[in-house]
Amino acid sequence: MHAAPSVAEIILTNADVVTMDDARPGADAIAIVGGRILAVGNAGDVRALANEATRVVDLGGKTVMPGFIDGHSHFFQVALVASSANVSAPPVGRVSTIAEIVTALKEFAAQHPLEPGAWLLGFGYDGSALRDGREATRDDLDAAFPDTPVLLVHVSAHGCLLNSAALKIVGINANTPTPEGGVIARRPGTTEPTGLVMETAWLHVLGFVPRPTPQQALASIAAAQASYAANGYTTAQDAPAIPPVMKLYETAAAQRLLSIDLVAYADAGGLAERISGGLRFPTVYSNRLKIGGVKLILDGSPQGKTAFFTQPYLTDGPNGEKDYRGAPVITAEELQRTVDLAYAHGAQVLAHCNGDGAIDMMLEAHRTAGAPAGRRTTIVHSQFVRRDQLDRYVEYGMVASFFTNHAYFWGDVHVKNLGKERAYFLSPMKTAGALGIRMSDHSDFFVTPLNPLFIAWTAVNRISRSGEIIGPEERVSAHAAFRALTIDAAYQYGEEERKGSIAAGKLADLVVLDRNPLKVDASQIKDVRVVQTFKEGRPVYPSELSGV
Repeated sequence: MHAAPSVAEIILTNADVVTMDDARPGADAIAIVGGRILAVGNAGDVRALANEATRVVDLGGKTVMPGFIDGHSHFFQVALVASSANVSAPPVGRVSTIAEIVTALKEFAAQHPLEPGAWLLGFGYDGSALRDGREATRDDLDAAFPDTPVLLVHVSAHGCLLNSAALKIVGINANTPTPEGGVIARRPGTTEPTGLVMETAWLHVLGFVPRPTPQQALASIAAAQASYAANGYTTAQDAPAIPPVMKLYETAAAQRLLSIDLVAYADAGGLAERISGGLRFPTVYSNRLKIGGVKLILDGSPQGKTAFFTQPYLTDGPNGEKDYRGAPVITAEELQRTVDLAYAHGAQVLAHCNGDGAIDMMLEAHRTAGAPAGRRTTIVHSQFVRRDQLDRYVEYGMVASFFTNHAYFWGDVHVKNLGKERAYFLSPMKTAGALGIRMSDHSDFFVTPLNPLFIAWTAVNRISRSGEIIGPEERVSAHAAFRALTIDAAYQYGEEERKGSIAAGKLADLVVLDRNPLKVDASQIKDVRVVQTFKEGRPVYPSELSGV
């Protein structure tokens, strides 16, 4: 046991403690005082720090790990999920056909009657998962909803499917030009839109999507925190946070409504004006809110076939394009201006890059900006990074935030669209770890579920929906998988000295699990359950401290 003598407020004992601290990998008791870990060690030594006021909690052999740290997700999208029909494929939803999409929408509309003129929203639309063998179209939705505007957010969160009523409202028709970096799917041989809109064309649609009232938005923050805490997260992320959402977070923090840490990354759009208006980087936590830096988006999604590659997809593009490589959603010039500006103001940059073409662009922008050391510039997703690009990550001290859930949800799709060589190197955690790259792993919620145990399962197993192992050589140990959800994720935020492992002096951010995920069979990691979550020693899921 290593700690200065004091008296513990709480002692967790009879526990299987996985510290993620190389200096002391395991223990069976933890003492907490003032929101920090006072001591970790054997039960006899730790219990010596108790007095009559100390709460001693017997965990009955359950496992304690550091609270999970969100490598990348979209915190505010909990509000969308709560107010939308679930049209996701299994296991997130129950939709496998276009007819089932319509059924899910009808059921939701019956349970949540709409006011006249209100939009019917759905989330999780994934044409690649439909047994029909094609994308759904406006015609499929129009038959059931001829007058109600319908918008189904694409599972990538980079686009949507609209019916005819919605297309009319947003002003997309046969005469609408496709914007640079965008996709408006058209009926073959015509310019008539089918209803599928992606990337920069989707940004236009977003301006028409109904927004929650301030009261609804604040309520959604409570719902989001509950979801993250129930999954064992003690630090959550929203990237990018557009200005109204950033202001909402500031209001929530001022009212002390945040029970877990939230790191928000400013949207890169209009960055210069907002910096002139007072936006500063980096900030320290204020009532659990921190502005972490700037989020850039360079390309789209591989499952939506809008990720930007240097070599073509093996299948045709969204409108039947041959030798299709996708396209960036930002010009090299605009990217460079934004990176230069962010670095000049001390901001950490999170760059969304799925395809290797987008990664090339970000590496070049970083090099041209002077490749500043110590910024921990993070390439979010890094899905189809090349081996030579990983060497440049090492050279530049970059962090990779991988997305191994793709191996399960879209591994089969990637093999079809990209071939085994590229698909099998998806989120190459094993290779990156061997090179010494610090990395996180993430859910990209709502693109995939928040569950960090499922994320770890995909990193260890890399099994697709069909049962194919997507890159056997890139499977990692359970310990490496959980490093990417704890201490290495803390490194991404520059917080490894205060979070991410269980050691004296660190924040008492902890999660209690029903089993030790490092000891169960690899196939069972996803079945481990969160029992309780502590933020700085205070239970946030459930909200009452019990014998657990």
